[in-house]
Amino acid sequence: MKETIKYYYDIDVDNLEEIDGKYHFKFQNRDFFFIYYNRDIDELDDIILCINDMKQKGILVNDIILNRNQQFLTKVDEYNYILMAVSNASEEYDIFDIMNYNSKLQLNNKNSKLYRNNWKNLWIQKVDYLEYQIRELGLNKSVIKDSFSYYVGLAENAISYVDNANFKYFTNSVNIVLSHRRIFYPNYKLNFMNPLSFIFDLEVRDIAEYLKSLFFSDDEFEDVAFEDLVYYLKLRRLSIYEYSMLYARLLYPSYYFDIYEEVMNKDRDEEDLVLIINKNQKYEEFLKKTYLEITKYAPIEKIDWLIS
Repeated sequence: MKETIKYYYDIDVDNLEEIDGKYHFKFQNRDFFFIYYNRDIDELDDIILCINDMKQKGILVNDIILNRNQQFLTKVDEYNYILMAVSNASEEYDIFDIMNYNSKLQLNNKNSKLYRNNWKNLWIQKVDYLEYQIRELGLNKSVIKDSFSYYVGLAENAISYVDNANFKYFTNSVNIVLSHRRIFYPNYKLNFMNPLSFIFDLEVRDIAEYLKSLFFSDDEFEDVAFEDLVYYLKLRRLSIYEYSMLYARLLYPSYYFDIYEEVMNKDRDEEDLVLIINKNQKYEEFLKKTYLEITKYAPIEKIDWLIS
């Protein structure tokens, strides 16, 4: 890869290391990552538009560097890569930073190729695929086999919740903001300002994913996740549709499915799921408290088995 970076970007790399599939090196007091382009090619123009818009607004987004051919994509062994430059890669963003960031870039129409928000169909497709996969490949994975149906049940609850919210409360005036395919805790700039993660969706998408990741990151952050939720609800007035979608997103077990897929791809050990599974009851209590907190602002739908 050193020769590729030298040829396409005219950068002499002294020390190149691979971190989670990203090729990392330092140059002129910045971190550079040569990474696989994991998006559709036809989304690239809209991603670049987002980067330019954010820069105009003074947001220090990670840069995608042009190569010697004045192109953003560099072909290596038939795969597309980008070179991304990051300043202060380990800077952290909390829930208030997410709120502030999301409010600065809104989608005024639905024409962007980065537009999402079709959660119901995406989740149905995901569950159908995972159920097929476990029937074909997962028979020897006892942890997954014993836990999978529980999380499919949660996902089906979330799908029904979205379906109900769309039927009862959806309006075309809903606010669509710059969001992320996934947010993690700790929420480092390397990931949060990574253009390859950008999409347009409801603000509550990022909020819910951050809270789930915070909750499952460590036992000591379970209460912090609920406190952050309380602060968010106090600061941000939402429509009943957005309150409902926030709760649906918290119901949906992305935290389990993400690790499940890594296990099936042999990138993680199956035992990593045990830490998630062992917190089932605590997360159910979190969902119950969250429901009660949200109903202080809007009469969202009750899930009887969860809210006794």
